[in-house]
Amino acid sequence: MDTRQWRDTIAAAQDGDRRALDELVEGWLPLVYNIVGRALNGHADVDDVVQETMLRAVDNLGSLRDPDSFRSWLVAIAMRQIRDRARRRTPAPLDESAAGGAADFAELTVLRLQLEGQRREVAEAVRWLDDEDRQLLSLWWLEVAGELTRRELAAAVGISRQHAAVRVQRMKERLETSRGIVRALDGACPDLRELTARWNGRPDSVWRKRLARHIRGCGYCGDNRESVVPPERLLVGIALVPIPVGFTLSLALGGKTAAAATAAVASVSWSAKVMSALTQPVVAATAGATIVAGGAYVVTQTPDAPPPRVAVSPTAASTHRPPPVVDTPSVSPSPSPSPSATPAKTVLYGSVVDAVDRAPNPDTPPAALPHRPETGVTSTGGAHAVMNHRGDSVTLTGKGYVLVRWQISPQYRAGGLVMPSWTGLRGELFHVASGGGRRMDDPVSATDSTATGMGNSTVGYTVLPAGTQQMWQNEYFYLDGSVTLTVNERGADYGLSVFPSSWDAAEKDITTGPDQGVKRYGLVRDTGKDDTPVPQYLTRSSPADAATVAQESRVSAP
Repeated sequence: MDTRQWRDTIAAAQDGDRRALDELVEGWLPLVYNIVGRALNGHADVDDVVQETMLRAVDNLGSLRDPDSFRSWLVAIAMRQIRDRARRRTPAPLDESAAGGAADFAELTVLRLQLEGQRREVAEAVRWLDDEDRQLLSLWWLEVAGELTRRELAAAVGISRQHAAVRVQRMKERLETSRGIVRALDGACPDLRELTARWNGRPDSVWRKRLARHIRGCGYCGDNRESVVPPERLLVGIALVPIPVGFTLSLALGGKTAAAATAAVASVSWSAKVMSALTQPVVAATAGATIVAGGAYVVTQTPDAPPPRVAVSPTAASTHRPPPVVDTPSVSPSPSPSPSATPAKTVLYGSVVDAVDRAPNPDTPPAALPHRPETGVTSTGGAHAVMNHRGDSVTLTGKGYVLVRWQISPQYRAGGLVMPSWTGLRGELFHVASGGGRRMDDPVSATDSTATGMGNSTVGYTVLPAGTQQMWQNEYFYLDGSVTLTVNERGADYGLSVFPSSWDAAEKDITTGPDQGVKRYGLVRDTGKDDTPVPQYLTRSSPADAATVAQESRVSAP
């Protein structure tokens, strides 16, 4: 966003041009929203700080002597409001949950810009930075994205460019540490799961140091098999996060309406012109924002905007599932033989579906895992696909074993969980074993009796739809053909990591017992025959919305 392109608009707004002022506020509001939103990580105060920033900018626009410096001037106002807000705060640590259940800015960034892979990782790592680092990162992010210059960054912070370079480098080092934490939590090892059992789920500097110390000494969590791309390369050219639907900016003075403020400042010619302009109805349609009488900007729904996430209470009833749509089996489950013909052979494949079961005795070793033929499975997500948001998917092809690892995150958002689904099946898919050392509803804390992998009494619980089989940390499947796995996250927060695997890896996982540091032995579900169960949410069709796959939808034989 180049200030020079706005020179005539700024000058016209200074002269009291109503439409020019409307265009100016509309055009620069997204920049301010991104700076404040990222600096405060979506805290409930974001709206107030954005409001104060834009109000001060409008009220003091007449004092701006050089329109070419408008951007750095506006950014400096935003940073002053952020620091003023920090000074007004009580010394108590910021409770990020105070945002009333709304998504934090890291999540908005991922959702609205549809970030994946390491770009998603950088956005989510911001949660782990201290306030001062987040403030600096809010500017540096826009610098590498091409929205700010280093001179403007330094001026906004109030330091020299040389000092800014040092500050940015230190912030980047802590950002890289935070990226490692995000990566490790996506596929936590048993030791990390035990360590985080005492964690309340809210990122802070103390837990950042604890987790970073674990990662440095852990061969599993510290193993970077994927090349880590520097954040500068990931963020170049990235768009601004769109302003959320329903965001309102009311430009008033001293708590008065724009109309009342006009009379109050009538003696100040420029302010009177500005506030008088804001009392007139006018529409600014180019960015989906409307300014109405009284000076209120209301962001409207744009056609391509993803639907906003909503907080869901932790009850099974909070998860809505569409009416069942099932594949018709090629043979009736209860065929009636004709007296004049040989009875048809019942095709078992796909007629046995995962059902609710109880956790076995923790000390009971599993049955032998049948060894099915394997030539290998390829994945569109590579050797380790991480899927964290609704619509993320991976297509698997080949003959062999697949590991799906669950990451339930009630600390971010508890409530009803919409299960992932398998679509477009060609061939056969079996659910052969469960492992990872625990079911997700097993206790995870020696001090909190309410804590399981599904949540605790403080943060709430992740609740499965009625009749859904409880997942284990690791679930193993056998594929002979191709299928697509999609995350249908609505309500409760969860993620999946998908690995093409092998019989050897599955067998080793499920035969690891409590005496080797896990909660329980694994469970074998494979009979070695076609009556091995298939996943509950499985279909041969490819619906436009994968979340419409019905629970216990049986599949016909290939």
